[in-house]
Amino acid sequence: MIVTEAYAECERITRRQARNFSYGIRLLPPPRRRGLSAVYAFARRIDDIGDGELSREVKLEELENARKQLHSLDEPGDDPVLVALADAAWRFALPLTAFDELIDGCRADVLGTRYETFAELHHYCRCVAGSIGRLSLAVFGSTNRARDERLADDLGTALQLTNILRDVLEDRRAGRIYVPGEELRRFGCTLDLDDTGALADPPEALLPLLEYQAARAEEWYASGLRLLASLDRRSRACCAAMAGIYHRLLRRMALRPALVLRGRTSLPDWEKLVVAARALAGARP
Repeated sequence: MIVTEAYAECERITRRQARNFSYGIRLLPPPRRRGLSAVYAFARRIDDIGDGELSREVKLEELENARKQLHSLDEPGDDPVLVALADAAWRFALPLTAFDELIDGCRADVLGTRYETFAELHHYCRCVAGSIGRLSLAVFGSTNRARDERLADDLGTALQLTNILRDVLEDRRAGRIYVPGEELRRFGCTLDLDDTGALADPPEALLPLLEYQAARAEEWYASGLRLLASLDRRSRACCAAMAGIYHRLLRRMALRPALVLRGRTSLPDWEKLVVAARALAGARP
């Protein structure tokens, strides 16, 4: 398959499925936009396995197949995502082992892993989101990769903690709990569901727990957003747009944590465009 066609397919996948990230990716110059689209297209393939309707056994098998594809990029065949990813890996020196971490994190989701401490949850966040941060950094470019990879990890953690807060009800209905067990006990919560499918914990216990989760995510943004100072203008705009959409979402939930109890909170498209425009103008998210 021709590499340009492979990249075009990855960009189509990104526009269609990476709803929040696509606003930032559009701000990159074409070579980096194509490279980051290849990263996200393969990451989406992994995520879709974990979130799909297949049986646990088939999901685990498919995740290992994706791992084999990752380690056989020298023979990508006619798969457009693999063709584009192989080219991007060569052009941007992608740390491909980060995809192994993403696969490990998706395996944990499939297995229904729960987390007793925040240290355990942080490891999971590094796997499923910090990994994408480090891959994105390779596309953006960095003069101090060791330092900036730590910041990219922190920013990925902030985004994942935002996701966890946003999806706490949806995840619970799917049998998943990401809030650390020791914190549930500290706030007197269980995240059990009542007969209507709502969270059964009393609001006077649940809302402080959600506020605590939001405050901690804000701390990770404070660290991760320091990455912006190390990036060139277009990469900084891309990163600021992607992070800014999630950061604004977090602040909305922090101000009104009861929104989380009603289901998934999101921003309208017009507001995402405003965030992207401000990022392109150099505003800090």
